[in-house]
Amino acid sequence: MKHEQPLTIIEADQGWLPLNIDEIWAYRDLLYLLVWRDIRSRYRQMALGPLWIVLQPLMTIAIFSIVFGGFAKIPSNGIPYPIFAYAALLPWQLFATATVKASDSLVSNVHLISKVYFPRIIVPIAAVLVSLADFAASFGVLLLMMLFYRIYPTLAVITLPLYILLAVGTAWGVGLWLASLSVKFRDVAIAVTYLVQIWFYATAVIYPTSIVPEKWRNLFLLNPMTQVAEGFRWALLGNGQPPNIISLIAVSLVIILLISGAFYFRQTEGSIVDEI
Repeated sequence: MKHEQPLTIIEADQGWLPLNIDEIWAYRDLLYLLVWRDIRSRYRQMALGPLWIVLQPLMTIAIFSIVFGGFAKIPSNGIPYPIFAYAALLPWQLFATATVKASDSLVSNVHLISKVYFPRIIVPIAAVLVSLADFAASFGVLLLMMLFYRIYPTLAVITLPLYILLAVGTAWGVGLWLASLSVKFRDVAIAVTYLVQIWFYATAVIYPTSIVPEKWRNLFLLNPMTQVAEGFRWALLGNGQPPNIISLIAVSLVIILLISGAFYFRQTEGSIVDEI
């Protein structure tokens, strides 16, 4: 008697696609290789190499201290202005670098995406992790500055990983949306530059939230990166805005941004090669 073979029907996915987190975990070795490749290639042909990770924020904070702390006399709540600004600039650079790299990650890796299959979402994840490596190196400079100014963290420092996670989550959420859109609209890369610049001045990096008019202050605190900047000052310097109910709202907005960005990325993932 002849046995019938089971019939398999392959159809295009419909509706919202699952995130397939288990598949991302299965390709963790590729994620590691992408991160290590980007770290090595960034500084391979530079005379100063990884020292640029430290020199760039130091030069930036020197300018900020002269212009905003010296000429503009922006208050720093009793904290020396260089470390006041650097404590917020450090997580901001993590966010800004991760956002820009994640938004451009698909276009810059088209040669890899078009040749072999792997979960495409790994590419923007790798871009964010590379930025974390830079952050870790620059964080050592912040610790040295704290020793120089004889400022020691309180027990609030245990919350610092949460603020780092908030900065990374914000960057990844924004990066997923922009990476998906950049595949279809190449001028997104130009828009990202202006978006980051505007976001910088809307974040309490070079100024404290205490100088923001009362009627606008809660709106400023809804900005997740203002929460991160003030949170770093609170956790490390004993100065800044501690967590409150607005902090929870800002975190909720980031979670929504991150989840929606991940699902939108999955929806556009199948057409990436054709669009690029």
